[in-house]
Amino acid sequence: MALPGRVKVVEVGPRDGLQNEGQTVSAAVKVGLIEHLLDAGLSVIEAGSFVSPQWVPQMADSGEVLRTVLGRSRGRRGASFPVLTPNLRGFDAAVEAGARDVAIFAAASESFSQRNINCSVSESLKRFAAVVDSASALEIPVRGYVSCAIACPYEGRIAPQKVADVALRLFEMGCHEISLGDTIGMGTPATVQPMIEACAAVVPLDRLAGHFHDTFGMAIANVYASLEVGMAVFDSSISGLGGCPYATGASGNVATEDVLFLLQGLGIESGIDMAALLLASEYISQHLARQPASKVARALLARSGGIMSTVLAARGGR
Repeated sequence: MALPGRVKVVEVGPRDGLQNEGQTVSAAVKVGLIEHLLDAGLSVIEAGSFVSPQWVPQMADSGEVLRTVLGRSRGRRGASFPVLTPNLRGFDAAVEAGARDVAIFAAASESFSQRNINCSVSESLKRFAAVVDSASALEIPVRGYVSCAIACPYEGRIAPQKVADVALRLFEMGCHEISLGDTIGMGTPATVQPMIEACAAVVPLDRLAGHFHDTFGMAIANVYASLEVGMAVFDSSISGLGGCPYATGASGNVATEDVLFLLQGLGIESGIDMAALLLASEYISQHLARQPASKVARALLARSGGIMSTVLAARGGR
């Protein structure tokens, strides 16, 4: 199969990335990060998560972040800022803050579902159906996530058909796109491709997305393997932010900079500007007081002083 000519990148750093970082950054920093990402050409950016602040304190200010971003981005045509809404209470809070896109998450592993949201996979899908129904009534699109699409920290390898079954349930429920997550980064091209093919047998391939973690350094290889079977939507996280609190040792999401470098090398369009993306990477890394996890960002930032100065000057020194 020919590689896609264009890929959509869904930026998950401000939500999935920052909620799994050890330190919390302010709402103002999150808004600044999202604005940098918009400047880089990203048009789908996860803005927050409407979950209990007791369980995820890093996302306690999601309402403030979303309201601010929506207020400042009215001139950005086509930009969307999905937020995670795991239940009706979270959905109502998101709508009150102005949410126009929401997301729900299920797991392909029973053990992971029990430890993550304290219910079975089937029970979780019943809960999410109420969220999807409420969203549908308000014409708010819903994205679905499937965790542990390759392996589970408690059960080990997950059969592709289990992933396909959950993906189909989410699709039939009304999710416009389903993101398949290698939560603990155990995937390789040999396991990723059969999983995608099983899901594509029951859900249209153009409604599926890849979400890869880089625990074993395989994330970029898995993006390429997914491109080979025709996938054209990928989640990524600026500077490789994130991890998974329920998967010991799992490192962050694949870095947006690394994905873009791969796409550029393959001649695949994404609409993202690397120089501006490096500004976003540098911005959040400085606020976290650490180097970017992205190898591409580290390499390019080390030798791009002139380019960075030009971009900064063009943006008024922000």
